[in-house]
Order: sequence, then structure tokens, then C-alpha cells
Amino acid sequence: MESSPHPDDDAKHKEEASFSSLACTMSDFPQDDPSFFSSAERNPPGAERGTRNTNSRRTATSPASLSLKSDRSLSPPPEFCSEHREARNVLPILQAESSLRLPALIEDWTRENLKDWLIIHLRIPQHIAENLYEKELSGACLVSFNKEDLLELGVPAAPALQIIRQVEKFRTHSETFEPCGMSPTGIQVASGIIYESVEIETVSSDSGTQSLSSTVQMVLMARDRIRSALDANTESDIPVPPEINDNTRFLQLNKPMCQLRSFDKSNSNFYKQNDILPPLAGPRDLLEPVHEYQLLPSASEASEKEILYEFTKEVFSFAASCMNSRTNGTIHFGVNIQAGQGHGEVVGHKITSFRKYNEAFESHLSEYFEEQHLNAARMCIRPPHFIPVYNQDGTTSDKWVIEVDVVPAYSETLQNLFYTRLSIATTENKQQCKTECLFVRKGPRSVNFLADSDPRPIQERMRSLTDSVQLWASARKKAEEKAEEQPSRGHQGQRLKQLITHGGDTFKNSLQVIVVTDKCHSSELEHLDFLKEMTLFAVLDFDPESHVNGTCDFYRRDRIANLHYPDMFTTQDSITTIIGRLNLFKQTSWIFCNGRENEEDETNKPLTPREWLKKRSGDITNMISLLCRPDLFSKDRLLVVFILHSAVSDMSSPMLETFCAIYRMLEGLDNMMCLCKNSTIFIHWKRLIEVRCKEDITDKCIYELSLNEISSAVKKLREPQTQSSRRYLPSTGSSSVLLTKQDEELMTVLDILCENECQDTEIETMDAFEEFKMKIEEDFYRGGQVSWWNFYLSEMKDSLPFIKRDKYDELCSLIPSVQDCTFHCFMINLFHHPGCGGTTLAMHVLWNLRRKFRCAVVKNNMATNDEIAVQTMKLLTYGKEEESGHTPLLLLVDNWDDIEGLKQSMLTYNRKRHNNLMVIILNCERTQFPEESSTKSRIANVFITNKLSPQEQSLFSERFQQLKHYHKKPETFYAFMIMTNNFSESYITNVVSNIVKDLDATTQQGRLFSFIALLNTYVNGSYMSLSLCEDLVGIKNVLFKQETLDEKMNPYSTLMITFTIEEHGTYQAVRFLHQMIARKCLEFFSQKNKLSLADIAIDVLFCDKLYKSCMGKDFLVQNIQRMLVTRERKEQGGEKDTQFSPLIEAIQNEEGPEKITEVLERAISRFDRSATLPQALARHFCLNKSDFKSALKWALDAQGKKSNSYIADTVGQVYKTQLKKEMEDTKYTTPEGLDNFLTLGFNAVNAFQNSQEMAKQDQLQQADLSDLHIKKRSKSYNTSGYVGETEVMIILLDIIKDLPLFAASDRHKKDQMLQFLRGHYPVNNLYDHRNPTTDQFVAVLANHETFLVSLKPRLKEIFIFFENYFQYLKPRSLERETTDERNKRKVSEYFRKYMEIFNSSEEEKTAERASKPHLSLHQKIEDLRCHLEIKRADSFAGLLQCLTDKNGIEMEHILQKWQDIVENAPSRHGKDTVNFILANIVLYCIKPSSRRLKKYEELVGLLNEELQKEGTHSKLTELYYLSMLLMWPTPDQSLESFTTYKNISTYVRSAKKSFHRRFSHMFSARTAIAHFFLGKSNGLKRIVSKVQLDQILVGVSKKEGAGSQQLGLHHKWQSGTAWNVKDIQTKLLRVKGKSENGDIYVTYGGNLKMLVRPVYLGDIRSGYSREDVSFYLGFTMEGPVAYNIKYEKDL
Repeated sequence: MESSPHPDDDAKHKEEASFSSLACTMSDFPQDDPSFFSSAERNPPGAERGTRNTNSRRTATSPASLSLKSDRSLSPPPEFCSEHREARNVLPILQAESSLRLPALIEDWTRENLKDWLIIHLRIPQHIAENLYEKELSGACLVSFNKEDLLELGVPAAPALQIIRQVEKFRTHSETFEPCGMSPTGIQVASGIIYESVEIETVSSDSGTQSLSSTVQMVLMARDRIRSALDANTESDIPVPPEINDNTRFLQLNKPMCQLRSFDKSNSNFYKQNDILPPLAGPRDLLEPVHEYQLLPSASEASEKEILYEFTKEVFSFAASCMNSRTNGTIHFGVNIQAGQGHGEVVGHKITSFRKYNEAFESHLSEYFEEQHLNAARMCIRPPHFIPVYNQDGTTSDKWVIEVDVVPAYSETLQNLFYTRLSIATTENKQQCKTECLFVRKGPRSVNFLADSDPRPIQERMRSLTDSVQLWASARKKAEEKAEEQPSRGHQGQRLKQLITHGGDTFKNSLQVIVVTDKCHSSELEHLDFLKEMTLFAVLDFDPESHVNGTCDFYRRDRIANLHYPDMFTTQDSITTIIGRLNLFKQTSWIFCNGRENEEDETNKPLTPREWLKKRSGDITNMISLLCRPDLFSKDRLLVVFILHSAVSDMSSPMLETFCAIYRMLEGLDNMMCLCKNSTIFIHWKRLIEVRCKEDITDKCIYELSLNEISSAVKKLREPQTQSSRRYLPSTGSSSVLLTKQDEELMTVLDILCENECQDTEIETMDAFEEFKMKIEEDFYRGGQVSWWNFYLSEMKDSLPFIKRDKYDELCSLIPSVQDCTFHCFMINLFHHPGCGGTTLAMHVLWNLRRKFRCAVVKNNMATNDEIAVQTMKLLTYGKEEESGHTPLLLLVDNWDDIEGLKQSMLTYNRKRHNNLMVIILNCERTQFPEESSTKSRIANVFITNKLSPQEQSLFSERFQQLKHYHKKPETFYAFMIMTNNFSESYITNVVSNIVKDLDATTQQGRLFSFIALLNTYVNGSYMSLSLCEDLVGIKNVLFKQETLDEKMNPYSTLMITFTIEEHGTYQAVRFLHQMIARKCLEFFSQKNKLSLADIAIDVLFCDKLYKSCMGKDFLVQNIQRMLVTRERKEQGGEKDTQFSPLIEAIQNEEGPEKITEVLERAISRFDRSATLPQALARHFCLNKSDFKSALKWALDAQGKKSNSYIADTVGQVYKTQLKKEMEDTKYTTPEGLDNFLTLGFNAVNAFQNSQEMAKQDQLQQADLSDLHIKKRSKSYNTSGYVGETEVMIILLDIIKDLPLFAASDRHKKDQMLQFLRGHYPVNNLYDHRNPTTDQFVAVLANHETFLVSLKPRLKEIFIFFENYFQYLKPRSLERETTDERNKRKVSEYFRKYMEIFNSSEEEKTAERASKPHLSLHQKIEDLRCHLEIKRADSFAGLLQCLTDKNGIEMEHILQKWQDIVENAPSRHGKDTVNFILANIVLYCIKPSSRRLKKYEELVGLLNEELQKEGTHSKLTELYYLSMLLMWPTPDQSLESFTTYKNISTYVRSAKKSFHRRFSHMFSARTAIAHFFLGKSNGLKRIVSKVQLDQILVGVSKKEGAGSQQLGLHHKWQSGTAWNVKDIQTKLLRVKGKSENGDIYVTYGGNLKMLVRPVYLGDIRSGYSREDVSFYLGFTMEGPVAYNIKYEKDL
């Protein structure tokens, strides 16, 4: 539309008209083209608004004028002119000398492209290029670099300058190929019918690239076509600027174009500092708004009144021009109006009060418009919009852009002209006077028709204007009427449904969603509530302030999200470690991709786009490569949603870079969709994607629906909720507490069972409920995990009640009632066969107790004990923070290995809470021998087996008949049918044979079937991911699958079930319905297909698809390795301690050792980093094949891969087994044979000693991936090295003892042997030159003399180690105490053999004494020690063992021996004194009436003497231990005369330090034992042994008629009921102390204050309350400990 209606105007007006025409043409250019029009400046009176004189209009020509009409535009591009040929030759992309092919845009260069360019074309030294390559420098990064950036990266100054200049030349020439006005996607010029587009190159790294020269040709051809079209459609010449500098860049490429706020819409937009607004243009179609930019004076340049006056004057002048021209328009304040590069640049204004601008707008309206038009003006001029201006890094600034919209609706303006009154200063007196003005739009500016001082031209203009206004008004009316006839919108609602449901009917909760979003305006946040309905895996947020007032803050008001950074995903840790550390899949990961505002760490502060490309884009790419890995998500369960709130117009935008990275990782758009706020944003986005990825994303975008419509649609499409909207937990006094969704999400490892579980759910109200109900029941009866819905449905009217197992009541009886809860953590074991309903029984109990207890199930078996304990404490105290009245928690864990460790963690965190918290842990433990496990367990337990009682059989049979009425073919519910048939082998055989009779093992289905069968048979709880199964049988992993695994595997799929896994992310997995079915399937393969176990195992190891990235890969690999290496252990519920895994043993029995070799060698080849596999192969060669050379080779190979005590022990076992084997094969020992035996023994001993040293380090090592399956197992200290060394030494001593030169019948020779082994008899004295054979043996002994002489003292050290190990420390797990008992028996047997060799018989000793009546004192002392050694009472630990093993008479003899040693030894050792004192204490505990006992005071005196000698830094921990027993302060302070009494607290600290130095490496597996307690009496009477207390409890158990006294004993100590026994309370002294800062202290007079460690940490309350407490005091080698802590106010 022409701006001027006057054809007879002078040349000036013609020029203006042509300029207006040009502006109209320009209005169709894309909004990302920068502005080239000068904006109007403030004029003197009567001048046009914008003060654009003739000269300024000439220089402010549009970019189209240059490209379409200038002479220069008709010439070849500058690069092809002769004067530029030399410059052209520096462009590497145009060189013909090299075959190197690079993308046309530097931004598209990969780091490989860039390295080649630097080396080949720039001749940059290779080491510099390699350095930049290693630092991930790509073309997109390089274009944003300057010289200083390259210097920071280590590039020397000269090459850095060369690189920067060459990049600049390349970009300069590249840009001149692009005609002015060309968008990123090509040339777009609108003049009614013309639309041409030329594509530039894509950034896709995998696609081919097009040379720059061909791109130039395409651009030139397109430009010629556009020029021709415009020539044909342009009536008047377009003025050309007289002077244009060749180096002038009209496209401000380094400043992204900003999207304008939608016209006449609410304020939901924002701008960024220095962004460029679209170029100014004249009216086009009246409804498309014209724009004007203005800058108001700053506060330093004008007063507030002057600023507001300037604001209102410009607003109403612009408004009047729009109303008269009948065109919509917007005036923008805060945008640069200066001509040149800065034109249209967002600057912003600092605004102190929005209210003042609004008031000025309202109050001044009547001053500018005539009264008759005042109402029309008010209706047409919209109130101001205040648009925030953000910094380039996305953070908030203090500046704003003010925008005022003008909508001259025909109903308001009609045929009227709108005059305004302006206050204008006269030239005569400089005073303000009101002047009438009539503004209209002319091109991109407003002009005053009444500005001319000559009235004649004004009158002529007015007549013409009146006619034009009538035409404009008519056009306006028609335009409005046409706009009201809105064309029907596309089917974007249907498209949204298709995209978000992956072609289904509902948006499934199982779909994992990754959202990528930019800054959202606060007014739009409420429409993002649909995000709260999704399972958001991660949100990639580019708003640095999102956590303060953006999307993140909005989401976290109701849901949990963890705030992360991209670099947290790019560590070297395994995927499993990252998932666990960041709580992925459990809670939403909110990733701030451009840092966070107010972040202290410089590395995580917001960056500008230029800096972001250089410093953060690499982290984003690496993070996306992890987030989109196939082993993290399967494609059918992943949806990536881009939410664009503002236009992305810059080719290097972070949002675009992120899109391209995800596009590459997902290999296309299948899993992606985009939600664009409006069509303008969509157009920009679409064009950029077309350029970068050569993809049309139209079908993947939603841009016609508002966020509100999208939100409503998503919420309508989501699956019906199967959980109550308001969930309640039981609380005290029959009350309830509301559990919020947000708080429940914090407890990630717990499946919380609420009071109203499954009640009032959305699904119940829908027609689909019956189908849902049938599926829940069918999945359970087929063999799926029981759910709470199964119990709920069984209680509904007309439903079948849930079958109650016989052991239900017995299990319930073990759970203490709420009133009887007197202890903090109580454990119950439920032992059961796999697949016999053990877990179902436990959940049934929880269901029926959910209103009495707070109930939960640990749903993630990979959770740590500490993690479970923390969340358990939170659930216990939820909704009730006061210190009393908490409802106990019933916690179900499934097959938890470290149950004792879990208990300790509970007690530890209980300590931080309250004194009366109680947790009951119900552990369901799968075992093949539940009855035996139950008998051995020292924890309260119940067991169920795979044999039903008659009553249970009747119930199951009855249920089967009932199921026939509700379900089709219930006979196919095979898991249920197995139980109905009482686990009948014949039934399972018939089922399997009938279904798989036609299965061919060589087909894809057959292979998959055999793989899962093998895993399920030999690894409890194993599975394969559904996506992997589909891949193995040839189902392509596409979103809209035409075939399912069940269909592909039919009919064999009836024996398998698909279920959900939550341990490593969330995904679908496949397993057999029952382990017995899997086992029968393996038998079928063996019988029909002649497919052995080894064949299947080797096939598993050869199948590459199993080891590629897939869902659950880590756990699949782990299970395969477990199947090959994990042995059965009695302590873990096995039938026996096996030498190999059950699979390897089965192969050994059925196929022989050669197959084992083949399987394990293939496994080592597959898992080349595993140390356990070569270890297993070494054991196989050693034990099964006696191939010790190969065994040693593989054992050393394992040791080279991973050094720990168990593998070092294997090396020793190889040597030991070879030694034993060669001994068996040797009838008579020869000198050569002896040398071989001793060499093997020496090597074995070294290996075992290495194992002992490694055992001290094992506790500090982190488990690697192959050890994931044992990460929860209770820790134990590896003593196998000590046991192995002892056995080897005993073997060697037996060999020496039986040598011909040491004939057993010759007592003299035996003495020689003993003296030689003790080091008292030189080996040379054994030579007998009369017997060459003897000399040969002696020569061998001489070669190994040092080693042989070390045997006896080394054995003595080992026996002392075991005494300390068993007597000072005990296992942290009660279940491992049985292992301790077994090891004690083994060590005792070795000690017996040791004593047989080195100890003379009583007859021999009597004869010796008779022959030597005058034995030396030294010899007498040695004889005494020898006697004590025989009795195992020659050490402190041995004497402690006497409390249990010896009676009074034996103990009196022992005490007498020690007394003789102490009194007669020439020099008394501290150890002897300590042992003598302890012998008195032990005898007193066993026989207090003995006359051999020393008085208490004498013992204290002896002890005090030793304490003075040793000081406080002695290694003799036992000395400080005795100081606690004998000198612990008493109320009467009877020991005040002793210095020791005053220093008792010092000695307590010394005991702890000394004990830690000696045994700290065992603390993770063992804890100190309290052998004595503090009694009420004085002297020795107050020392009460643990044995005495046990005897009291045994007596109580006998009176109560307990079945197992030993089990009852452990139960009483564990539960704490032992402290309530009256006789124990009578015997022990209840000590008073104080709780301070979470610790317990006992004080005695003055300043004597000692720290006492609580045995059960849960006894201490949280809050660091300083209160009086009392407790029973026990004494360990580590220091005093407190039992049964009570707060005095509670007694």
C-alpha cells in the first residue's frame, strides 16, 4: 500500500512515495533480517516525526535496494572481480590443489575438519593442531574465538593471529555470496507472488557436504530470478544509495534477531540486551502493525516529569498517525533509533515505577485528543506493556522496554480524522503553546500534515487526505470483516495426541520424557502444569533463573527435582554409578545448561551465547551422548520435547546446538517433538532445522495450540491414575497423616503402603476398570510379582478372597505389637524356596497390618543400607516431629544379603532422631534349603518350602475352580498351576514338553528361549530387557511396532512374563514364569535338540548383541558372570560350600572338564577385564585337571588384572594343591622330592602372606562393575591367607617329621629335629658322612634352613592372630558367627597338630626331668610357658577364652603357672604381668572362692607399676583394658590414692588409640567384644563376665521352656529384653552419665569425664539435648561401652 495518496506531488513527495513502496516490499522479509531504516528523531515544530531529511533518507536505504537495483548488484560478487582474485585464493574451500572437502559454513566443521584445515591449508604446525583437536575445538567454537582465546589454549601468538585472520576472511567472503536480506535458509523476498529459497549446507556430521562454489552459483541464480520478478512487478525505480562502503555489513550476524511481542496480546514476552528488532516498514495491510522505535532520556539527562512528558507526546503522536492511517501499530521505547549498525538494538530503560507511566498515560490522554474523540482514542490506544530486558546470558537486568499498541478499529474510528494538540516552544519567546497537529503514517514514519506554514498546500493536502481516509476506512472495515472469517485451524490437536502417545490412545506413565526449554514468562508458567503429570527424566533448562522464578521453581512447588549441571554427567564413572549418584529415574534431573544465577562457582555461572559455544557446548554434547544411550532408554519409551517460548534465530544458538546433538544421538526425529509458543517461533525454528539437519520438522511441531490448550490435552490423554490422590499414613491415637506427592518422591527406595492404598482411584471410576482388574489378576496368577491391587481387589464385594498360607499366623506372631515395641530395630527372616510364594506371604502380612504400622517395601535392591536407613527414618517421623508417640515401621526387604549391616545403619540414623523409634525388618530370603537355613539362623524366622500342606492344597484347588468363572483358560496360569499341583515335577514336565515340542533351538526364538532359561535356572532374579529380546528375535525397535514379542514367540511366550524393573532405571524385562519351568526347558533342549549346558553358555558368550548398549546391559553382564563364577555358600543358604558355580559343576558332571575349559576360556575372551573368570579357570585347572602350570598361569593373570586378597589366596591354593598332589603321588620321599616340596611350600607361604597383607586393603577398595552383585553382602575379613599358610606349614612339618634322618623311634633324632626347627641346632650338625642319602637330605634342608626355622615362630604368630581375632572382635553380622565357629574348629585342629609336633609327651618330660634334676631356671620357665601353650592359656586372648572353656580346677593350675612365671622370671615382662592379672580375674569369675586368688589391692598395685613403666603410648592394649576393669572409679572413690585413678580417662583414650592401630583394618567387618560388665560390688566382685550373664539368661530360658536355648539367648540380647531380667539388673550397676552433642559421657568428681560409646546408636536422641542418662557399662578392648541407655526423666 502506498504511503502518499497524492499523484501530483512534487519530486520530494515522489521520492517519499517510492521509499514507502520499498518499505512495503521490505515488510515481507523474515524477522531475523536486521534493520537498515533510520528511525525518526525528535524534530523542531512542524517537521515530520522522525526528522528524516532528504539526505538522511538517501543513506537509510533498505537492503533490498542494494541487492535488487544497484549497479553493483549486477556485477559479479567481489570475490570474482580481478582485484579480489588474490584474496579469493586464500579461501581453502575453493582451492583445487587439495582433495580436502569441507562444509560450506565454518560453524559446520567438526574438530577433524578443523584439524585438517589448519595443517593442510594454513600450514599450522601439527602439534598445535593436535592440541586444539584434543581440546574439542570445532568450527562452531572457532568462529566465536578471538586471539586471546587461542592464546589461552596454548597457541603461540603468530599462528593465533594467522588463524583469526583467515577465519575472518573466510566468513567475509562467505557472507558476500549471500544477498542482502537473505535469511539463514536462503533468499526470501515478498512482493506479492515471489518466494525463492536457496538452502545452505547442513551441519549433520554424517551427511555429504556441498562446495562453496556451487552454493555461490545457486545463490546467484536465485538472485537473478528474484531480480527479474521484481523488475516485472515494480512500477517505480527504487532509489539507490549514492555511496556504499564495500566493507559495510548490513547483516549484523553477531547479534541475533529478536522476536517481537505478539500484537495486542498480553505481556508474555521478553527481550535480551543488544538483540536486534526487525526493520521498520510502512503500512502493509492495515492489520499488520507498523513499528516505531524510540529512546527516552535517561534520569541523568532529564527530570522524571520531562521523561513522562516525552513518553506521552511520542505515544499519542504515534497513536494519532496510526488512527488516521487506519493501521495497527506499536511504538517501542528503549530501542536504539540511530542510523547504522546499532539501529533497532534493544537498549532498555530503567523504570522506577510502572504506576507513574500508567497514570501519565491516563491523565494526558485528554490533553492530546479532542473531547469528541477522546473515547475513541481511549478504545484504540492500549495501555503500556512493560517488557523485561534480560542480559545476554539470560539473567535479569534492571531495564525494560515500554510498548504501546494502537488498534484503530473501524467501529471506533469510522470516517473521522483525529487531531492532536502538542505543546511546542515558539521561536520568539521560547514559551510553550498548544499547536494542532494531524499525524498520518508515511512509510516507516509519522508526518504532520499541518506542519507547513503556508495554508494553501495544507488545504490541498487535506482534501486529498479526506478522500484517502475514506478509502482507508473502507479498506479497514473490509480487512476486519475478512479477519473475522478465521480459516479453520489444522488438526494440531490430533497431531499432538499422535506425537505424545507414540500413536496410542493414552500418554503412558512408563514413557520417560526429556524436556528442553528456554526462559518462560511468569504469566505462562501456570500452563506448564502438564509437566507435573509426566514422568520427567530430565529437563535441559537454558534459563539461568529458572530455579528462582521460572519453570524449575514452578515445577518444584509440587514435585521433586534435583538441580544438576552438564559436567556432572561427563565424568569417567560408569553409567550405573552416575545413575545412583544423581538419583536418575527416581527423581527428575533439572539440568541448568547455561549455569545458574547467583552461582558462586565461576564454572557454573551463566554465559553469553558466544562464551557458551566455547566453554559449555562440549559438556552438553557429552551429557546428551550419555542421556540418549540405548542402555539408558529404549526408543519406544523415550520422548524428547522441545518447548520454545521465544524465537531461535541465531545459527549458533545453544538451543539449536542441543537439538542437533540429540538429533545425532537418536539418529532422527522419531522420538522428538517441539511445542512452539506461536507460528512465528515455529517458522524461525523450522528454517534453522532445515539448514542444520536438512529435515522438515513441521510434522513434529505444535504451533497453533496455546500452552493452555496443550496442557489440557496432555492431562486428558494421560493414563488413568491407579493411586489415590490423597494418601494417608497411620499415626498415633488412631489418627492419620496426609502423605504429599512431593514428600513421597523424596523416599525413592521405598514403596510406601498407605492406609487407603488403592482406594478412591481414578481408574475405578472408568469403564476400563474391569479390564484393568482382569489384567492385574492374570499377571499375578501367571507368575508376576504380587501388587497391592491384588489384595485390594480380593477384598472387594463378590471377589475371591486372597489365599492365606499356613505360615501366615506364625509370621504375624513374630511381629511385636505396637504396645510391646521396646527396642529400636527388630529383624525377622522369612526363608523360602524361589517361586513358592514367600514374598507374597510377606506382602500379605504388610497389607493386613497397614493400619497398625507404617509399612513399606524396599523397591530398589541396589540401594545402600545408609540410603534405606535415612528414608526409613523420614517415613517413621513423617508428620509427627515431637519426641513421643511414633508409629512403628514394618519394612520388607527381599533377599537382602547384609541384613545385619542394614540394622546397624538403622540404629545409626535412629540415633539422630528419637529414642522410641522402632523398625521391624522383614527379610524374605530365597534359598534352596529354607528349613536348614531356619535352623541355623540366630534371628527370629519362619520358613516355607515348595511343598503345600493338605489344607493349602485344598485352598489352591478350590481357587482354580473359581478362576474358571472369571478368566478364560486359567489352566495357562502356569505359576499358579505349579502351586496347585504342589510343585509336581511331572506336571511341569508335561507343560514344558507340550508347549516347546516344536521349538527349534537354532532359530532366533529358540536361541532367546535357551538364553533366558539358562540365566533363570542358575541366577536367581535374572532377566533380559524386553528391547534386547525384541532385537534378538528380529523385531525392529520402532515407535509404532506392528509385532510384539509375545506374538513373535507364540506359543512359547506363555511360559514367560514381562515385568517392570526399577533397579537400574525403569524398563521392561522378560523372564520365565517360574524357575522350575526354566530348568525343565534346559532339560528339553538337552534331550531333544542335543544342546548341552556348555553349548548354550558358549552361545551366550558368542552372541555380540547381548553386550552392545542396551537396557539393563550392566546387570545382564553381571548375571552372566555370576552364573559362571559365583559359588554356593552354606552361610548364604546353599546346600554346601561348592568349589565352582552350580552351572560349572553341572557341566563338569554332565560333560566333563574339557567343556569347562572351553566355556571359561571363551568367557575370559569376552570379559577380558574380569579377574574372577581367570581365577575360576585357574581353580578348574588346579582342582579338576591337576594342570598346575596352566592353573598358575591363569591365577597370575587374574592377579595382574585385579589385586585383592582372594585372588592372591588362589595363587597360594594352586601351590598348596600341587604340593598335596605330588605328596600323594610320592611313595617315598627323595632328596629331589623334598627340595620340590619345600620350594612349593615356600611359594605357597609367600602367596598366602601376600593375601594376608591384601586383606588389610580389601576394605578400602571400591567394588567394580563385576562386583555389583555382592555390593550389599555383609562384609567379612578374609582370613583364608592365614588358614592356607597354616595348612602348608603343617604339611611341611609332617614331611620333615617323617624324613629318614628323623626316625620317630629314635628319641635323640626327634630331639635334633625339634631343636633344628626351633633354630637351636645347626643344620651342619645333622650331616652323617657314613650315609650319603642322609647327607643329600641335609643338603636340601640346608638350602631351605631360613624358611624351615621360621615355621614354628610363624605358626605361633598365626595362632595368636586367631586368638585375638576371635576373642577381641566379633562379626557385625549374627549370621557370620556360624562361620566363625567353623573356622575356630579348623584352627583348633591345626593347633593340635602343631602341639603334637613341637610338644613332648608327659612321659618324655618326666624322663627328661629325671635325667636332668638340676634344670636351669630358664628351662623351668620355658616348661611353664609350654604347659600354658598346651592349655591355650599363654596369651591374653587365650585367657579370655578360658572364661568359657575351663573349669575352676583347670583355671587354678593355669593361675599357678602364671604366678610361677611372674615370681621367678629373671626379668618380668609387661605381658606376663598383664596375663597374670587377667588370670586372677578369670579365676574369680569361674571360682570366686579359690584360695589362689590375689587380693584386689595387690592386683591394682601390680597394674599400676606396669602402667607407670609403659606410659600412655604403649602397643600393649591389654594393659589399658585392665586399667578399666580394675581401676574404674567407684562412688566411694576408694582409689583416689593411686595416680592411675586420676589418669583413668587418659588410659581409656590410650586403649582406643592402641586398639585402632592394631585392628582398624577389621572394623568394617567386625566390632569389639565386651567380655566384662561393671557390677554393683567392690573389688573383683564388681567385674561381671558376659558368661555369667549368659548363664542367667539360659536359666530363664529353661524356665520359659524355650525350644533352642542358644537361639533364645541371641534373641534376648538382640531384642534388648535381656536387660529387663531381674537377676541381671541385680548383678549390674546402672551408671549415670550425660548426653552431650549426641555422645554419652560419664563423670566422677572433679574434672574426670570419659566418653562412653553406645553399643546401639539408636539409643541416643537427636537434637543434641544435654540430659541425664543411665546405662549398663561394658568393657571392650576399644574402651567402655554403654548398653540399655535410658533418659532419667523416662525412668
